[in-house]
Amino acid sequence: MLRYRILWVLVLGCHAEATRAPAHILPPLVAPWTGPHGGVPPFDRVTVDQFAPAFAVAMDLQRAELRAIASSPEPPTFANTIVALENVGRPFLRVFEVYSAWSNVMGTPAFEAVERELEPKLAAFWSEASTDDQLSRRIAAVPATGLAREQQRLLAKIQADAIHGGALLRPVARQRLAKIEERLATLYTTFTQHVRGAETRCVVLEGEADLAGLTEPLRAAAAAAATTCGHPGKWAVANTRSAVADFLTYAERRDLRERVWRNYDDRGDRGDAQDTNQIVTEILALRAEQARLLGAKTYAHLKLASQMVKTPEHALAFLGSVWKPAVARVHEEVAAMQAIAGPRITIEPWDYRFYGEQVRKAQYDLDDNEVKPYLQLESLREGMFFVAGELFGFAFAPAPGIPVYHPDVRVFEVTERTTGRHVGLWYFDPYARPGKYNGGQSDVYRVQERVAGPVTPIISTNTPFVKPGPGQPALLGWRDAQTLFHEFGHAMHHFCSNVTYPSLAGGRVVHDYAEFPSQLFDKWLSAPAVLERFTRHQETGKPMPPALIAKLQRAATFNQGFYTVDFLTSAFVELKLHLAASAGPIDPDRFERDVLTEIGAPPAVGMRYRMPHFTHVFAGDSYAAGYYRYLWSEMLAADAFEAFRETGNLFDRDLATRLRAHVFSVGNTVDPFEGYRAFRSRDATIDALMRARGFTRIARYAIATAPSAVTASAIATGPAAPGTIVRPATISRRAWRNRTTPIT
Repeated sequence: MLRYRILWVLVLGCHAEATRAPAHILPPLVAPWTGPHGGVPPFDRVTVDQFAPAFAVAMDLQRAELRAIASSPEPPTFANTIVALENVGRPFLRVFEVYSAWSNVMGTPAFEAVERELEPKLAAFWSEASTDDQLSRRIAAVPATGLAREQQRLLAKIQADAIHGGALLRPVARQRLAKIEERLATLYTTFTQHVRGAETRCVVLEGEADLAGLTEPLRAAAAAAATTCGHPGKWAVANTRSAVADFLTYAERRDLRERVWRNYDDRGDRGDAQDTNQIVTEILALRAEQARLLGAKTYAHLKLASQMVKTPEHALAFLGSVWKPAVARVHEEVAAMQAIAGPRITIEPWDYRFYGEQVRKAQYDLDDNEVKPYLQLESLREGMFFVAGELFGFAFAPAPGIPVYHPDVRVFEVTERTTGRHVGLWYFDPYARPGKYNGGQSDVYRVQERVAGPVTPIISTNTPFVKPGPGQPALLGWRDAQTLFHEFGHAMHHFCSNVTYPSLAGGRVVHDYAEFPSQLFDKWLSAPAVLERFTRHQETGKPMPPALIAKLQRAATFNQGFYTVDFLTSAFVELKLHLAASAGPIDPDRFERDVLTEIGAPPAVGMRYRMPHFTHVFAGDSYAAGYYRYLWSEMLAADAFEAFRETGNLFDRDLATRLRAHVFSVGNTVDPFEGYRAFRSRDATIDALMRARGFTRIARYAIATAPSAVTASAIATGPAAPGTIVRPATISRRAWRNRTTPIT
């Protein structure tokens, strides 16, 4: 998951500039970063009471910068307006990136209090530029003639972002839009903190009988979790994704599996002080109002108009093309489990992983306990470095002395392998802990750019893996290992970036393309060169035997029905929620149940994320009406990886060069369809995705019954769907007629 905010007048991720105040009189968080490679975040000097005064100073600095641009007597040009905006807010960014790190990975009660105070103020601040008529007119008046291609992309983006920010709205509507943003900021923060609070609620295991089926490393992790939960001397299952998945896979006590599953599944939906249902209802209503103000039929239409898929109707058709084969596979998987479980047990969501593991042993002679001792975190990290070196020519080395926010965090310098040129810094924060986001994510502390000279990226990869006991290696399940490679793929997208303007750099692409590089990178986990060299048994140190590698490859599509359906249910429900919200208030629980019934969701498979804890969608707006993007990106990634397979060399030098040149390095300087075609010499098709999931036998039927669901561009350019943006009553006819770009 890529975490960032899109701010139309605020460059995300860079810092070098001449501030208007001498550095020695600026608050510590506002002052230019010091240290190697253009400076690093001062994580070792942060106290939460610094954020509010630092933001106050940084906001005033940015207001002055914007005022100077808006009131310039010179005719607006690309240089004096658009490039000037790219340089705006660098002191603010320094504060915000540290604040964002605390929000994502250091959410202590003291910080949460500060966050509740600051979020509505930040939202009001971000709305100020869109209410500045003088600045809006100046942006709209910048001519596009004579600009280079990258400059044209940047101009179009900033003008479109300004319109989305309400620049063309009448004053009353613009003020209402700003108030909505302020309220949403408060709701997003409250939602996040409620879910985070629910995730501290562990399931305590009282005795040895409760541990039946758990391996020794899992027992040690459960003992450590109990201490963290306030029950030293016992065992506990932390309410984190990795800990829950491990317990559901191995625990023999069915009653405890159900307790653990419900504890995780019911986050935010217990009717207590941390219940989020009313928050979700209000968020949906405010988003629907946003869409109406900006002239869109629904919030989903507003959000997807600028994406590769273009409309929610096309997104639903794409999801639907995978749904039937995935459900058919689930029925096959459940039948195999039921044969082992016997007639006295009906397979439920808390049984799926446990009996699935029994089926895998029976069908493939493959036991996850046989695999997991080879998947040591540190060895896999070296495997990621190897893949990055082979594909992109990078080298990695520890960077001692760089400040970090927690002892678990390590920092590595990234360099070009052949020249030694510094590329960037990579922060690695692998373990779950209270106050940290319960999932994989990448944080961008600084992006690559060349506006004011070369600036190198600083990227953090954060994962929620179970921390091992003292002296023990961290062991990952296969899915967690994929998460590790996936999140590192986001970092690679930024380290390969080679653009001029920070707003277009690295992963700052359209949202349903942003997951493609990371989805592609995680394919190399299963490369024979990685498994043979970087899987070492925790006790013997020996590499994974060829026979075990062969078993893994034969079982590659095992349980893909489960993993596809648990994703699709979440994607369907959240997208349909944003389509339905324009008709009136939504009860999330009831709506969720109704959609699952409507689409015929198999009862044995739970949802990957239910709405009351769906932080992707309700802790911010980046993934709102857009969770489908993971499968869309997976379609691109499966097709791209087949290109490497077709060469007979998963590290083919010429193809890797094209991948970097046309996908990983260009950011948002080219249209994603165009960039993909330049790499692959054609559009992506859904066929590779179906093959990768083992759905080939029934894929033809599914594709044939989903209009325009054959290629990525065909899906995105199907018949125009309802919801095309028209001039809203809140925008004057003259402003609409004279706009420089459509709302996209």
